[in-house]
Amino acid sequence: MRLVQVFVPSEDHDAVRETLSEMEVEFVFSDADDHRDGSLANVPVPAGAVDTVLERLYDAGLDDDTYTVVTEVDRATVPNAEELTDRYVEGPKGDRGASHSEIRERAEDLTPDTATYLAFAIASAIVAVAGLLLDSAIVIVGAMVIAPFAGSTLSASAGAVISDREMVVDSATSQVTGLVIAYVGAIVMSVFLQQTGFVPSTLDVGRVGQVSGFATPNLLTLVIAIAAGFAGALALATDLPVSLAGVAVAAAIVPAAAAAGIGTAWGEPLIVAGGIVLLLMNIVFINLTAYLTLIALGYRSSVIRNIRENAEVSLRTGAYAVIVLLFLVVVALTAFGTYQHLVFEQQANDEVQAVLDDPEYATLELAGVETEYNDGSVFSDEVSVTVTVGRSSGLEHEGLAEDLQTEIDAQTSRSVNVDVRFVDYQRAAAVGDDDGRSAWWPIDEWLPLSTGPSSAQSMPQAVTLPSNLVEERADPA
Repeated sequence: MRLVQVFVPSEDHDAVRETLSEMEVEFVFSDADDHRDGSLANVPVPAGAVDTVLERLYDAGLDDDTYTVVTEVDRATVPNAEELTDRYVEGPKGDRGASHSEIRERAEDLTPDTATYLAFAIASAIVAVAGLLLDSAIVIVGAMVIAPFAGSTLSASAGAVISDREMVVDSATSQVTGLVIAYVGAIVMSVFLQQTGFVPSTLDVGRVGQVSGFATPNLLTLVIAIAAGFAGALALATDLPVSLAGVAVAAAIVPAAAAAGIGTAWGEPLIVAGGIVLLLMNIVFINLTAYLTLIALGYRSSVIRNIRENAEVSLRTGAYAVIVLLFLVVVALTAFGTYQHLVFEQQANDEVQAVLDDPEYATLELAGVETEYNDGSVFSDEVSVTVTVGRSSGLEHEGLAEDLQTEIDAQTSRSVNVDVRFVDYQRAAAVGDDDGRSAWWPIDEWLPLSTGPSSAQSMPQAVTLPSNLVEERADPA
């Protein structure tokens, strides 16, 4: 509930009283100070009905600039509160969703002032770079917590739904500025670590699990972006803490920007391309999903009608048109690049599984498939695929890399480098265990079998074995 306190001049007293009575809203008038001719109206209303009540009072003749205070009420006894909620709350399909003003306030509260916003963007990028190079998920989570991108990202969707064009433009500007600053901060941090020797300049950053994981778009990262947009919109429209959804939004943004910065510092164009495509993909789908979620909840946007009715030739209108056009171009390029890589990734996974199904490789256990970002031959005609398998026998399987390369080459029509990592292990079967597995230490618990989409996180951090690691490579013909 909210308590609306409005100063009502004596000449408007009857009109305001009549309006509140017609609306069936409970109210109490109290005397104002001796220096003003009027009284103070105390009106308890549901949270989402504040704007509606005030608009009706203004229509009744009350001055828009009159003294008005709206406070939150922990407890209020209002006989017809449920009826007022159903009748006056401006929300999804007449239900008890947040009003347009509350959505605007929540989105704006998430975005700090410009200086603080940029400072946190740089700080989150620096921490994310450290986490990626350390291959530490905990440090990366810390970068997500301090990232300031939730408000700037969700404001665009909220502004589009409530037809606040200024909010949409401010959100787009903040997103672009914040991401550029984060990317530049990641580059500076990476160069500093490289030049000072804290991280060897010869490090193959593509082999670092967390870096490769956030530099390659895949279906799982797409799901993260969609879930983050959905959670953010749901939090805006309900009483859920929006800050929690902000961590999910940051999870889709900060590591990708940091990975692109690391790739730039180390001169790895494919990591840069993969990180930027992943970043743009996440931004596009977070905004789009949040907007569609608010629409699905019942909020109806009149932005298209307003543009049609108020369109006029001017410099500002041209700037808006350019922003929209750039956004559409980014959406198209991101969708194309993402689709292209996902198709390649799925084809590579299918062919790896087909080869390992051969009886010759029956003793091998698939532990992970990592595919390098498929850039469509912009930077190179070659694409790398790394397959990690576990084995308990002494067989060498010398032809596995060539067999995988042949099958993937034929299916994808691309020149492919195939690396095969063999993780050797020994198994001591429990007494009475007929299938050779240990009842107390099953191999499946620490060597996960994977036949689905590639996941960079599956190896090497997920498997720690007290044995040797052998790698075999098949270069393109």
